[in-house]
Amino acid sequence: MSFNGTDDHIAAVRAFNRFYTRKLGVLDQHLGKSPFSLSEARVLYELAQRDDLAAKEIGNELGLDPGYLSRIVQSFDEKGLITRRPLPADRRQYQLSLTAKGRQAFAKLNLGSQNEVAAMLAQLSASDATRLTQAMATIEAVLERRSQPAAFMLRSHRAGDMGWVISRQAAAYAADYNWEISYEALVAEICAQFIKNYDPAREHCWIAEVDGEPVGSIFLVKATDEIAKLRLLQVEKKARGLGVGRALVQQCIQGARERGYSKMTLWTQSILVAARGIYQSAGFKLVKEEKHHSFGVDLIGETWERDL
Repeated sequence: MSFNGTDDHIAAVRAFNRFYTRKLGVLDQHLGKSPFSLSEARVLYELAQRDDLAAKEIGNELGLDPGYLSRIVQSFDEKGLITRRPLPADRRQYQLSLTAKGRQAFAKLNLGSQNEVAAMLAQLSASDATRLTQAMATIEAVLERRSQPAAFMLRSHRAGDMGWVISRQAAAYAADYNWEISYEALVAEICAQFIKNYDPAREHCWIAEVDGEPVGSIFLVKATDEIAKLRLLQVEKKARGLGVGRALVQQCIQGARERGYSKMTLWTQSILVAARGIYQSAGFKLVKEEKHHSFGVDLIGETWERDL
């Protein structure tokens, strides 16, 4: 049964919307000191995340009027931010890609936005920042479930998650592959280093949830200034088949792009067939294989890479 909302609920949502837009400084339809309107920034963001998008796809996803989108595309073209190619299937439609100048513009916009949010969060205590992001995750999950039902959601890590990751990684690999407890020690060390050295501008962890229960995880960590490392992808058996693993990997790739990395690498084992399939479909290439004895078993370690 749907809930139509009382006058008090409606007034509260409208008040929050006014507060939120004012707080983020987008009432004038510009982001920070950038030359882009909010809609232009959204189009630029979509183009930075995916190559060769059709203009119609962007319009549909962002809910933009075709005429308005056409003016944005024309403006980007005149400024040398994009290239346009007719779609083979329909030459009236265009595929759009960012030029080097366009990627530069996005990087500057993205960094400015990140700095603005960081400055806002810097005024809060650690506990208040956590409460804020948790509340945002709740709002997103509730509204997304109503408009577009989803079996799972991704959120940022929070207190208690590292313990869950260590426990579930160790239990899963012991049960599925008979790995001994030394693997648990390795995962614990990775998680401990992540917490101690955490740099939100360069690293992140995402947790997949189904109805508020963790079912998967992935880590983005710094290898070098240019290279990001994907670590500790894991999906609970009960959540497999829902697309959780692919969503986590895509989120990690996107997160690496947003943080300015040019390449991504990962280390896995040849026996992890499902994970290898996800990496391959996400554009990773196998670049190195090496036999080793770890966690009480003989393994073939694999290094995979992809450009961003």
